Amino acid sequence: MHTVATQDQYARTPVCPAGDAAISVHGLIKRYGEVTAVDSIDFEVKRGSFTALLGGNGAGKTTTIAILLGLIRPTAGRISILGQDFARHAKAVLARMNFQSPYADLPRRLTIRQNLMIYGRLYGVVKASAQIRHLARELDLEGLLDRPLGELSAGQRTRAGLAKAFINRPELVLLDEPTASLDPDTADWVRSFLARYAAERQATFFIASHNMPEVERLCDSVLMMRSGRIVDSGSPKELIAKYGRTTLEDVFLDVARFGPKEAAG
Repeated sequence: MHTVATQDQYARTPVCPAGDAAISVHGLIKRYGEVTAVDSIDFEVKRGSFTALLGGNGAGKTTTIAILLGLIRPTAGRISILGQDFARHAKAVLARMNFQSPYADLPRRLTIRQNLMIYGRLYGVVKASAQIRHLARELDLEGLLDRPLGELSAGQRTRAGLAKAFINRPELVLLDEPTASLDPDTADWVRSFLARYAAERQATFFIASHNMPEVERLCDSVLMMRSGRIVDSGSPKELIAKYGRTTLEDVFLDVARFGPKEAAG
């Protein structure tokens, strides 16, 4: 059913001048009482890139993404998204981005088509029906559009969630475990779709994932979080070489368990 992508198909050249960031974060802090979930982090995500945010449970990934989506107000810090101050222009910025997570399910009583039409209206999508048909073809949902979400498998719901994430043709997409619950063939096909969309729309992807082979294969850049801080960054190849390991998963385990200095030492 699906074509298998080669690793070369995921290779991309940045589509923007150096220093042009889709996301720019400076001094970001989030405290809950005496607990600091995000501890004064700074990072940039280049336009047109695939950047992964990695870290173990409790590292601060979910809080960081929630702040970037405007779901949580930071304690301190500055955020610029798509060239705009997020604190001042959140509504305009959010219209140009989208988010998908298999852990934030769509209403299960509604069909895929009904869900996508609602989100199409929320985003003010012109010719939403045509966009839904296009996404259904791209994500192999044509025969499922009029089935309620509750009747679908976990993998089918994941693909429906991805369709929601692209309903407004976003310039920036935040993804949490984008291929969760998908079989290897479909997961590879979804990665091909993401790479193709990035090339066609010059879009940026910011991905939180525990699938290290997928990150190693798909992402240009990696940010590693531990205890609320960004403790290292670089391309997958650079990090593997720096830590003297053979896979990004080995690097992730070393940093999560021992911290960057001990792991690199």
